[in-house]
Amino acid sequence: MVRHNNVVPNNHFKKKWQFYVKTWFNQPARKLRRRTARAEKAKSVFPRPTAGLLRPVVRGQTLKYNSKQRLGKGFTLDELKDAGIPVRMAASLGISVDHRRRNKSLESLQENVSRLKSYRSNLVVFPRNVKKPKAFETPLAEANAVAQVKTSDVLPLTKSAPALETVKVTAEMKANLGKSLSDVKATAYAKIRVERMNVRQIGARAKKAKESAKEEGAPATA
Repeated sequence: MVRHNNVVPNNHFKKKWQFYVKTWFNQPARKLRRRTARAEKAKSVFPRPTAGLLRPVVRGQTLKYNSKQRLGKGFTLDELKDAGIPVRMAASLGISVDHRRRNKSLESLQENVSRLKSYRSNLVVFPRNVKKPKAFETPLAEANAVAQVKTSDVLPLTKSAPALETVKVTAEMKANLGKSLSDVKATAYAKIRVERMNVRQIGARAKKAKESAKEEGAPATA
């Protein structure tokens, strides 16, 4: 029982809850605004791709993410050299360059070189001088007929499913399948213990063999 002249415990913590309710009635307008912005960007960068520059395929950092591939900042100088693209010309062709990145493996180097060559073979370069187009430039009549690429990425990453290897089931496999799991575990455990003991007894056995060889008078062999 409450004694003395105290305040009755009747707290109110849910005052003016209407001010904390969030609504999302602006989503249809935002959708239209984003669509208009994409159209304006495509119009401003025409005839270049809307995704921007070509990016290399790199691996994620640290041991946790290095198994995943993603798009990097730019191609290395070695990759551009092997692909036959001058560094000063890369920016005008829509290729991103990162002079700080280094190739740590031949696999990544070859993968990005082939990516550059594939991009270069499909690239349409508008001539600066219509009357005198250069060797690497596309004639204006053919260039005007090419549509603008509006994908999210230039040459997006494609994930290939690993090949599944099939093996014909033999009689030995069927016999092994018939064994119980406890037998398999016991066999594996016994083998591990034997190998562990062999490793631990290397020094003692070598010493014993040396002593026995000395007693017999024969040269000791390690």
